[in-house]
Amino acid sequence: MENTSNSSDFIREIITEDLKAGKVSTVITRFPPEPNGYLHIGHAKAICINFEIAKDYNGKTNLRFDDTNPLKEDVEYVKAIKEDIAWLGFEWDGLFFASDYFGEMYDRAVLLIKKGLAFVDDLSAEEIRQTRGTLTEPGENSPFRNRSVEENLDLFDRMRKGEFKDGEKVLRAKIDMTSPNINLRDPVIYRISHTTHHHTGDQWCIYPMYAFAHPLEDAIEGVSHSLCSLEFRDQRPLYDWVVRECEMPHVPHQYEFGRLNLTDTIMSKRFLKKLVDEQVVDGWDDPRMPTISALRRRGFTPEAIRAFVRELGVTLGGGEVDYKMLEHYIREDLKLKAPRTMGVVRPLKVVITNYPEDQSELLEAEVNPEVPEMGTKQIPFSREIYIEQDDFMEVPPAKYHRLFPGNEVRLKNAYFIKCNDVIKDEAGNVVELHCTYDVETKSGSGFTGRKVKGTIHWVDAKSAVPAEFRLYESLLTGDKNDGDFIDRLNPNSLEIVHGFVEADLQDAKPQDKFQFFRHGYFNVDPKHSTPEHKVFNLIVSLKSSFQVK
Repeated sequence: MENTSNSSDFIREIITEDLKAGKVSTVITRFPPEPNGYLHIGHAKAICINFEIAKDYNGKTNLRFDDTNPLKEDVEYVKAIKEDIAWLGFEWDGLFFASDYFGEMYDRAVLLIKKGLAFVDDLSAEEIRQTRGTLTEPGENSPFRNRSVEENLDLFDRMRKGEFKDGEKVLRAKIDMTSPNINLRDPVIYRISHTTHHHTGDQWCIYPMYAFAHPLEDAIEGVSHSLCSLEFRDQRPLYDWVVRECEMPHVPHQYEFGRLNLTDTIMSKRFLKKLVDEQVVDGWDDPRMPTISALRRRGFTPEAIRAFVRELGVTLGGGEVDYKMLEHYIREDLKLKAPRTMGVVRPLKVVITNYPEDQSELLEAEVNPEVPEMGTKQIPFSREIYIEQDDFMEVPPAKYHRLFPGNEVRLKNAYFIKCNDVIKDEAGNVVELHCTYDVETKSGSGFTGRKVKGTIHWVDAKSAVPAEFRLYESLLTGDKNDGDFIDRLNPNSLEIVHGFVEADLQDAKPQDKFQFFRHGYFNVDPKHSTPEHKVFNLIVSLKSSFQVK
């Protein structure tokens, strides 16, 4: 089975050679999330890499939950992770839980004890940390390191039976406290936790550590290529040691690729959870968050995310990627999908004084000029309309081409209008404009007379649908080295304003996407929008200076 796509990278080259050499017959990858939070855009990269590489070789990809820490895990996260992967467009071949293998993991730990390669330690977590050493100094052997095999077997059995308190004892691998790789300095492989597990209930009160469990899971499932991000590179010697010394029949191999980091974005589940727990955001799916569920709610598409990840490629390099690159791909995807429409975010009323009060008409507009086959639609027009406050200035600067007293502009898909009078409230704020229109200048009529430099959008006041607009900026601001990430939170990351949209959007459903003329792409919010109260999330503005090379 060869690579069936045109993609090529160092991992695919390794797999191709492994297949040619007969090292493997079937490519099996896995995506192994810990169910201790929601997945974010960084996980999307790992998902795409694992699933797409396996698909390229007609292989298989398992979804496996590394649920070895019941203190932080929850079925809510399991459910959300499944939904995110399916939404991204991938189907797993096998669904597994690390906890399904707790029995075998325990037996493998017993094997290590019998081989003299694991011991029960009474040191506290802090004492273990203090004796581990540094990058330049070796660690110190635990005073309990030379316990006999018989004593270790007895103590480990009693740990399993629940005779000891949390933290009272741990099981450590016996490797090398002088190793330059700190991961090999007698790492803890089992700890006591009298906690109900979301999958196994109260069956166990000892749980394997991730670094011990993970390689065993890969070996049990027959994974051929264990793909992970670069931060696990230093753990690869431990990964190989566990597989070898536990005498696993199948030997998987770990390969690392550069992880995804986005500018002005939090990419730590721990920090994201803090934002949720402290109610800084509206849950894990708050559209300002980088979680997959948040991107979905905001209006991103799986096609855009997959295209973004493919452009990044599979490389050994890390580094930060400009968030604008992700925005570029959602623009590229939506420009050929999203209907064009008009929405007024900050409305200013306009009365067209020479338009008959009892008259209205339907004007024709293209649904999407870039996709003619999407056809046209009819939009209502009458004497009173709303325009953007920003499209009028009483005393404009030079080269201002929108509406001001005495100036004429074109209404998108409609007529030329000229501002004649400005109505203000007692505080001097502009609350209404009185304009006249030229009936000869109807859009599409072939009018070739005078020209105007400005075109503004509008909605018909009589038929307009009230709408809430949620406008987003980056969640973080400032230099990433400036103190705690909480101090970098952007106070302007969310602005809620109320305006109007065209009449046909009354029937818009959650997750429907539109391009609002001059504003950007918007998505009908699936959480707060109702048939009576439309809420639109800004997905992305229309333009960016970012260029894909």
